[in-house]
Amino acid sequence: MTTYPLHMTSDLTTAPIPQLIRRLAIPAGTGFFFNTMFNVVDTWYGGRLSTSALAAMSLSFPVFFLILAIGSGVSSGATTMIGNALGRKDFEEARRYLSQSLSFAMMHAFLLTAAGLALAPKIFFLMGARGEYLAHALSYMNVIFAGCSFFMLNFVMNAILNAHGNTLAYRNFLIGGFFLNLILDPWFMYGGAGLPALGLAGIALATVFIQCLGVFYLFSQLAKTGSMPTFHLADLRPRWSYFRELFRQGFPAAMNMMTVSFGIFIITWFVGRFGEQAVAAYGIGTRIEQIALLPVMGLNMSTLALTAQNFGADRIDRIRETLRVSLRFGVMLAATGTVAALLFSRELMGVFTSDRSVIETGVGFLSVEAYILPAYVLLYISVSAMQGIKMPMFGLFIGMYRQIAGPAFVFHLFTTVMGLGLIGIWWGIFGITWSAALIVVIYVSRTLAKLEKDLIRT
Repeated sequence: MTTYPLHMTSDLTTAPIPQLIRRLAIPAGTGFFFNTMFNVVDTWYGGRLSTSALAAMSLSFPVFFLILAIGSGVSSGATTMIGNALGRKDFEEARRYLSQSLSFAMMHAFLLTAAGLALAPKIFFLMGARGEYLAHALSYMNVIFAGCSFFMLNFVMNAILNAHGNTLAYRNFLIGGFFLNLILDPWFMYGGAGLPALGLAGIALATVFIQCLGVFYLFSQLAKTGSMPTFHLADLRPRWSYFRELFRQGFPAAMNMMTVSFGIFIITWFVGRFGEQAVAAYGIGTRIEQIALLPVMGLNMSTLALTAQNFGADRIDRIRETLRVSLRFGVMLAATGTVAALLFSRELMGVFTSDRSVIETGVGFLSVEAYILPAYVLLYISVSAMQGIKMPMFGLFIGMYRQIAGPAFVFHLFTTVMGLGLIGIWWGIFGITWSAALIVVIYVSRTLAKLEKDLIRT
């Protein structure tokens, strides 16, 4: 059996839960902050090109989200299976899942690149893009799809490190990537030093280049952990039993994230009926929402890592405590974001655009969205816990309700039948998200109670 260095076996099953949450969540949350600011910088530079370019980036987001969804599924499966193995102290099994997760990620990257390049024009056309609008969207996403391998590898290496209780390496990559992006975005977009002006495609190329550098950095950090002491290229040869288990755990998580992409597609389609300015305002508003939720996002990572290892160690009591502490911290942080979004909505919109119509529409969006932030906390943390205990399907079901079935019905009802217009979409998001959050919290609480009873009986 493989022997891990003592520092890599971690203490996620023994140390005090509040201490562990702070240790894992703060670096992860810091990384999410810089990752979101990375996207904010992209959005800001896109707005400098034109309103059409900004709208194209907003239009591209649900398509880009397909990559994030697959990456999230691969990483969730890897974190769960490696974390469970570590919780059982089965280090050889953890090492096997480590190498298989890497090859699993690459397989998905190749499929995404091929499918994305072939289908993106049809998808954007279906979403209403024509002419320059369509050309901008394709110039951005074609570059992103070409770089899928780098995104996937970074996702899975972060998952492996996270399963071991290491959230520092990915944080460092995201911080470095943000500062590098500040330099590369304007250079690639406007050209200079022998490089032609690439426009919106330059923003995408800067992102891919930074992801490429991240692969080398994260792999070096992974090698330093000692978690793959006998790693060889032959270890990457697919073992279908491991692929099957990674798929079983990761597919619902990926599909859950995919429902977010479909949900954004549905929202964008309904919002698009009110013009490009409305789409641009929604795109900026979602960026601001992400910023408001940044302090919370690290809690998702810490919850998944802690529940995965403690489930492997049969410590349901520690999983319950993890949820209780994480939700308390998360709701407090989200409430702060709510106040900030309400007080400074106009100023925040003005950072990204000078178009008064876009600003006014965005202020209307944020005046409703601010009250939804605590609901997102309940949803994200509870779904992370379900993934950690190897029950990811409920997250998929609630995602289908929240992102697809609910919006398709409610948006039509509010905007068309009741004639509320654009504001009806914002209030529809409010009602659907809060109802989904309450359902998830009740379900997770009952699931943990059942697991505790089953453990007592055995």
